[in-house]
Amino acid sequence: MVKQQWIQAIEAQFDQMVAWRRHMHQFPELSFQEVKTSQFIADTLKGFGYEVRTGVGEGGLIADLQGGQAGPTIAFRADFDALPIHEENTVDYRSQNDGVMHACGHDGHTATLLGVARVLSDQQAHLKGKIRFIFQHAEELLPGGAKAMVEDGALDGVDEVYGAHLASALPLGKIGTASGPAMASADSFSITIQGKGGHGAQPDLSVDSIVIGSQLVGALQTIVSRHISPMQSAVVTVGVFQAGQAFNVIADKAKIEGTVRAFDPEIRTKIEQDIRDLVHGITLANHATYTINYIHGYPTVVNTPEQTEHVQKVVVDTMGEEAFLMLPPAMGAEDFAYYLQERPGNFFFVGSKNETEDTAFPHHHPRFDIDERALVNGAKVFLGIAAEKLL
Repeated sequence: MVKQQWIQAIEAQFDQMVAWRRHMHQFPELSFQEVKTSQFIADTLKGFGYEVRTGVGEGGLIADLQGGQAGPTIAFRADFDALPIHEENTVDYRSQNDGVMHACGHDGHTATLLGVARVLSDQQAHLKGKIRFIFQHAEELLPGGAKAMVEDGALDGVDEVYGAHLASALPLGKIGTASGPAMASADSFSITIQGKGGHGAQPDLSVDSIVIGSQLVGALQTIVSRHISPMQSAVVTVGVFQAGQAFNVIADKAKIEGTVRAFDPEIRTKIEQDIRDLVHGITLANHATYTINYIHGYPTVVNTPEQTEHVQKVVVDTMGEEAFLMLPPAMGAEDFAYYLQERPGNFFFVGSKNETEDTAFPHHHPRFDIDERALVNGAKVFLGIAAEKLL
């Protein structure tokens, strides 16, 4: 009966969640710059009666709800930073900050969790344990906010942790997740090849950085196809190749940038070493020099099986068996991985696409938007987890 009352209560919060989401959408802030957004979240939580710890990991917030009886502690996380994208939507709640946009749904994540916090604030006496609400800054930009928040005690005393992400690739009403590796690690590299410039008619007197760079780009594509088992998944993508300024001049310098994705930490390490070996060998063979900057991004998101099964049960019990999808691993990355390195938990996806074109644009697109009914669906899952764990 209590669980059904919670569902009714969150459905009654729909208009308020939409208002919160649209406010944040109108006034987005970039990663590590979310001053007003953080204050908005803190003020809203305080209005529910929560004590809020701000500045966690420098930019995040946490608020605890201690139940009337002893029990486990579970944590729910939402992120709230925006992206350096100029919004092209014409809705009345479009971004008022030129060049900054909530193009990944973080405004919706935060509105969802605020709704959950509001409903549960009235249910404190029923809970057997504690809920920690984690509102995280800077998911979009390395080094991310999660790692710093964990280091600053965001998971102290927490037994399990759960997070959600809106998904424009999933239909409204669907909740999806994966068991085990769910999202890939994401590293990046920047390589500068230093050759010797010269006249296009005299290549023998030059060291052609474009030819060397071309050899390297081709060789990089053999890492996954020839160095990694076909039973493993990995990606090496070159996204930048810059060199030269004139058609008849041999460029002395070339710049190559790319990304590396993997699920297995050993594969991740092997790919990095293979890249370094290829850069060294190819430049040496061609009498060039190089510099390489290899940046380790977010680790793999690994959902623990027990908590994944729990999320599946909650979705089926709350929304029906047809609502749940067991998803394959995805090559996208998320710094929720840092929480899951420390505690068991699950990261799930909430379908936000309806039958119109407006909600079908991919994340990070200037026309990204959601069907706001997804906010209630995500909140139902969080409430279902709380009910199963703490009642």
